[in-house]
Amino acid sequence: MINTQQLGTTFPEIEMKPTTRLQALWTNGWFWAITDAMLINVAFALAYYIRYDLQLLRRVDPANYVRLSAFAPFIIILILLLLIVYYYEGLYKVRRDLSLFDEVYTIFKSTNTGIMIMIVIVFVYQSSFYSRAIFIYADILIIFLLALSRWLKMALLRSWRKSGFGVTRLLVIGAGEMARAVMRAVVANSTLGYEIVGFMDDDIRKGHTDIGRFEALGSIDNLSNILMHEDIDQVIITLPWKYSRRIMDITAACEQHNINVSIVPDIFQLTLSRVNITDMAGIPLITTKTPTISGVNLMLKRSMDIGASLLAFVCLSPFIAIITLLIKLESEGPIIFEQIRIGKGEKPFTFYKFRSMVKDAAMKKEALQEYNELEGPLFKMKRDPRITRIGRFLRRFSLDELPQFYNVLHGEMSLVGPRPNEPKEVENYEAWHRSRLEVLPGLTGLWVISGRSDLTFDEMAMLDIYYIENWSLALDIKILLKTIPLIITGAGAY
Repeated sequence: MINTQQLGTTFPEIEMKPTTRLQALWTNGWFWAITDAMLINVAFALAYYIRYDLQLLRRVDPANYVRLSAFAPFIIILILLLLIVYYYEGLYKVRRDLSLFDEVYTIFKSTNTGIMIMIVIVFVYQSSFYSRAIFIYADILIIFLLALSRWLKMALLRSWRKSGFGVTRLLVIGAGEMARAVMRAVVANSTLGYEIVGFMDDDIRKGHTDIGRFEALGSIDNLSNILMHEDIDQVIITLPWKYSRRIMDITAACEQHNINVSIVPDIFQLTLSRVNITDMAGIPLITTKTPTISGVNLMLKRSMDIGASLLAFVCLSPFIAIITLLIKLESEGPIIFEQIRIGKGEKPFTFYKFRSMVKDAAMKKEALQEYNELEGPLFKMKRDPRITRIGRFLRRFSLDELPQFYNVLHGEMSLVGPRPNEPKEVENYEAWHRSRLEVLPGLTGLWVISGRSDLTFDEMAMLDIYYIENWSLALDIKILLKTIPLIITGAGAY
């Protein structure tokens, strides 16, 4: 079977791979529709208890007391109404790329819509007898219970996949831009249960041109051998269409081993996030989009940057004062560390941090190059001897980054975006790495919530490019919300 869907913000339609009946049930839309119906019923019963038994906020006139059984017709209508709305909003579609945030947002939006319709129905039916407040309580409780059930769903799926159950193992054919697009999608969606075994291309030798965590498995001529000796569920072909004969040979080899094949079209090496697919009187048209972070979107992003940065300066000013004093007391040198970094369009700017190292740290960096723990052009060392005691604390909780809110206000950085690198590091970029310089660098980004300092540079670059191609204001908010607990716990920071 060949699936010729493009890979943009979603993966090709790869069959889910539940390894137990419980997992199959856990990913079944009907199971969740039935579960939701029961939870809506429970939520309404709790809402009734709060309104008529506890009588919170407002007491019930004995003359207006209504038994729960009187609400039975409305409960049935509410359940059917909400299930219909949930269905049409796509809540019961089996999709790997739906995050907890996406599902909860859909539940929130759909439940509010259904409850508003229900209140209108009750008002028309009997405006003076039934309490509309009970539906407000029900609204809150339904959202809470359904969101809790989706959290449990995601937690169990994540646990299963972490243990290797239900993981779809992919082999990528190709090593070009479209192959990296597949890898970016896997890195950016690490909880979805995909694992790339490696990639193959005619221009590589086994193990010689790995990309981040993804292993080069050699020439495509060795495909049959790899399919026999590796546990592979799906092959994704990312070769240009000019290699149509090669693609057919690969497809035939996969069919011999009973392995499904998906093809990522290389339509001018554009992902779905960069094209619109429309038609003109039945003739299909593919037109390019303008970059997502431009025009009104850029204005919205900039407005959020300015507002949040000003709020941060006001709220964190006591901490800034304490940090300033501690740095001054511990060691000689400036309080603020200034460094030239490369920003949007390869434009250099002055980058600010609280000093977390000894005064002559830059001079000692060359002597430590052999201890670099990060692959690629960047330098990272967990136990860097140049870091001061207060500096280690600041780095652990990202407090050394606070002065960068000034960079954000000054328009050189954004709250969310790729991490800015030094000029020497940028000089060592590969050609495809430079795509991360198309937008303003950020305080946080997908690279923070996906592994932070534990990622290779190639993986960081993949995440940055994925972010640029799939930007939305909701994505920025999601990244910011997920960054907060990481900062509090200090996960991945050094």
